[in-house]
Amino acid sequence: MSSSSMDAAAPDLVCQLDNVQGMVDALSSVRWKRHQVFFPAPFFHTLSHLVAKILNLGFLGSYGVNVILQDAVVELSEHGIVLIVEETGCLQAKVYLQKELFLKYDYTAHARHRFGVSLGLLVDCLNTFSVPGHSSMIELQYPGHDMQLLLKSIDSLDACIYAEIRTRIPDTISWDYNFEPAGITPLSFTVKSAALKEAIDDLEWPGSSIKITLQPVPPSVTFRGEGHGDLQIDFLYYVNTDLLAAFNCDREVSHRYKYKFLRATTSNIPSSVIKDNRGTKVTVGRGGMLKIQHLVSVARPSHPHIDSAGYQPPSRIAYIEFFVKPEEPDDD
Repeated sequence: MSSSSMDAAAPDLVCQLDNVQGMVDALSSVRWKRHQVFFPAPFFHTLSHLVAKILNLGFLGSYGVNVILQDAVVELSEHGIVLIVEETGCLQAKVYLQKELFLKYDYTAHARHRFGVSLGLLVDCLNTFSVPGHSSMIELQYPGHDMQLLLKSIDSLDACIYAEIRTRIPDTISWDYNFEPAGITPLSFTVKSAALKEAIDDLEWPGSSIKITLQPVPPSVTFRGEGHGDLQIDFLYYVNTDLLAAFNCDREVSHRYKYKFLRATTSNIPSSVIKDNRGTKVTVGRGGMLKIQHLVSVARPSHPHIDSAGYQPPSRIAYIEFFVKPEEPDDD
């Protein structure tokens, strides 16, 4: 591909990142939709193999493909990059990539840019720059001459990879919830990410509705699934403070959530988060709105910047936030 598009008029954003895999991990955390294959018309046989090759889906037999893509809205500002995805007005996720985590972050526009892009396409494209065992460096520019998002590898003198991703006018975000606390005392708890993921995975068997209860005496969090069967998982604060690291609750509250939305908040937690034994913070807001926050490292593996106490500077962390609406808002 010619590099002429990279040398066009000066873009509004030029940023460089020294760990592509960290960015892939952060964005993959909110990728709850995958390619789906279904196309009963045999005469699209040739087309199916062409699309499959482009999307790296492999051999699909004599059927075509219908790819369900997950759309995202990207916001650019002098503070960094925010990527937003949502589902049917009931689930929303945001990935915050603050400017401090980039080696270079130059933003010259006087206003915020917002554009739409396929999340899967963006993640798959970034993956082409990621080399196992090597912290690849890339440069991102926006906009290109035709409003593209431009990507370029910058860590090799022998070869260079260019990529262009077509952007579009973004869809309107159906809801931008102003998360408010449910009372004077925040209703929240911090639990190991691996334990939260395991609990939610186990709750797939009972049914489609999960009830989450926080109670101050004894201080605990309960996940209960009811449907084909009943399953209850309890996190007791004083019994295992390593598992449930923090707990704030001054009254009992219970809300129900759709399982498919709850599962989306943990189904793609990066293996690096599990390996680092990180914690996830869960907060119940006004009306039962659930906020789930993950921390994903984007530091280079060879330079993790973690001190002896296990602290990692915020500048090397991507913040992931999920907002899940309850099935039936309850009055607190």
